[in-house]
Amino acid sequence: MKLYMVPAAPNPTKVMLYIAEREALGTEMNIEQIVVNTLKGRQKEPEHIARNPFGALPVLEKDDGSFVIESLTIIEYLEELFPVGALLGDSAESRALARQLERIVELKIFAPMGQYVHATNSPLGLPPDEKVAKSIEASIPSAFEYLEDLLSDGRECLLGDRVSVADCTLQAGCQFARFGKANLLGDHPNLVAWDERYRTRPAAQAVLKF
Repeated sequence: MKLYMVPAAPNPTKVMLYIAEREALGTEMNIEQIVVNTLKGRQKEPEHIARNPFGALPVLEKDDGSFVIESLTIIEYLEELFPVGALLGDSAESRALARQLERIVELKIFAPMGQYVHATNSPLGLPPDEKVAKSIEASIPSAFEYLEDLLSDGRECLLGDRVSVADCTLQAGCQFARFGKANLLGDHPNLVAWDERYRTRPAAQAVLKF
């Protein structure tokens, strides 16, 4: 299999962290990772449009030549393809909790973080949008407080002592914020400590660039 990606971009980073975490736990996925240079517009070229008609990343090319084109769908496909040691857990309850937290992180933190970076210091050269930035600054703290409370019991990762997909999603957003020079974690010491702790993990060291 092949993963078409671009380093530092949030959605590819989420999948890259997931793969690295699974491999650190002993799962051999043997997925070749191929950079598609978005700064040079390679994602808009016919070769990539043939993989993903929306021109987005990441894209997983399966062994049969077909493609999976959404980051979370890629992760869930790999969870089913390599079920031993899956990060979503081995029970209906654990999987529900893991999926719920990942959705909370993605929709209420990860996506707004990306929007904030593009509204303040876009790597794509988009014009600043102060109105969007201020709206996110006002809304995102409630989601941070939710995670701050989860981490208040001293747990290592967002769901406990074992890494979850939500950790991968959150760290992908945090890296993009660092790349865009946006300090959004602010006065949330448990989250700041989680961020520092996660970045020392072997998987993080292998993937993160910022």
